[in-house]
Amino acid sequence: MLIRRAVFTWVFFSVAVGVLQAQSLDLLIRGGRVIDPRNEINAVLDVGIADGKVVEVAEQIQESRAKTVVDASGLIVTPGLIDLHAHVFFGTEPNAYLSNSFTAVPPDGFTFRVGVTTVVDTGGAGWRNFIQFKEQVIDRSQTRVLAMLNIVGSGMKGGPVEQNVADMDPELTAQRALEFSDIVVGIKVAHYRGEDFGPVDHAVTAGGLANIPVMVDFGTHEPELSLEALLLTHLRPGDIYTHTYMNVNGRLPIVDSDGMLKPFVSNARARGIVFDVGHGGGSFLFSQAIPAMSQGFPPDTISTDLHTGSMNGGMKDMLNVMSKFLNMGMSIQDVVERSTWNPAQTINRDDLGHLSIGAVADVAVLRERDGEFGFVDVAGGKLIGDRKFEAELTVRAGQIVWDLNGLSRVQWDMMSPR
Repeated sequence: MLIRRAVFTWVFFSVAVGVLQAQSLDLLIRGGRVIDPRNEINAVLDVGIADGKVVEVAEQIQESRAKTVVDASGLIVTPGLIDLHAHVFFGTEPNAYLSNSFTAVPPDGFTFRVGVTTVVDTGGAGWRNFIQFKEQVIDRSQTRVLAMLNIVGSGMKGGPVEQNVADMDPELTAQRALEFSDIVVGIKVAHYRGEDFGPVDHAVTAGGLANIPVMVDFGTHEPELSLEALLLTHLRPGDIYTHTYMNVNGRLPIVDSDGMLKPFVSNARARGIVFDVGHGGGSFLFSQAIPAMSQGFPPDTISTDLHTGSMNGGMKDMLNVMSKFLNMGMSIQDVVERSTWNPAQTINRDDLGHLSIGAVADVAVLRERDGEFGFVDVAGGKLIGDRKFEAELTVRAGQIVWDLNGLSRVQWDMMSPR
């Protein structure tokens, strides 16, 4: 009986393996260097995709099984990039800054072309206008758009609106976050110019009620509020400090005037504070980033702070920001990790940022170009580098949404006549 049962088990296993091997694929990405930090993969492998999911990652997958084959030889294959800090609540309301206005950008026009498949809009909408943001942008975008609700109910409309403490309601903000927990992944507090931590504390209260992290774009004030108190007292482990390498009047930087990293910053990381790049149009300086990196303080997450005021300046796009850190000495594996798996964990979305079997097939195929390239910070300072990322192909939920050089296409004169 035991022998018969063993034989039956082996036959069943063999049949199951045969079915798996015979499974047809919608897309095969062949021969690329797969970098998947979550699964500790850094090797030349094939990636098989079917029904919008990753179904196989192996050394050799038969091309005959796939409807479309992409030759990724010499290229880097990563999970779809996650931009943790962007502004995509695009609209036509005048004088509304990043909340239903012209300074924000429609996501699909600026994501897929740089390998980004997920963006987090950080604070464009508050509890009052989130439904409008959802219907107007989130529901209409092929890019996965997640959100951090602004602690200000009216969202990030700039100027006096963002100083309105009376519109900072933790309970209503948390209620909206819980109502749309599949989309809302955090709370944002930004640009407050007051002399206290009240808005930060309100945001943390809302984050606690909804069990989601808080991202802080620390405001400016003279004299400066204590950065040490913010990081070690007011924020919780898992909360996010964005614009890490910023240095503006009214806000204390992480690197002092002698180029030394302030000790409490490392203490904050040890207690679980997440340090995000949030490059933006005024929030990234090589004079902060390079000394911090040399003293063992790289970012936890790489992000753009995408909007019209940043994308045409030194920031440009996600791959340009990633390339800066590559040329400041960060390894490709670490750059990818801080642009995929780290942000996914930060917003408690462990379903994203990796190429595990069964995961949604969000994939970026990148080329690492060699040459001489100039990278610019927000003050106009330039760093010369010799490597730069470029997106060859982007896959969102199994569909090719960007193909720079037609890797997935057939030579025109080999196509069947119509």
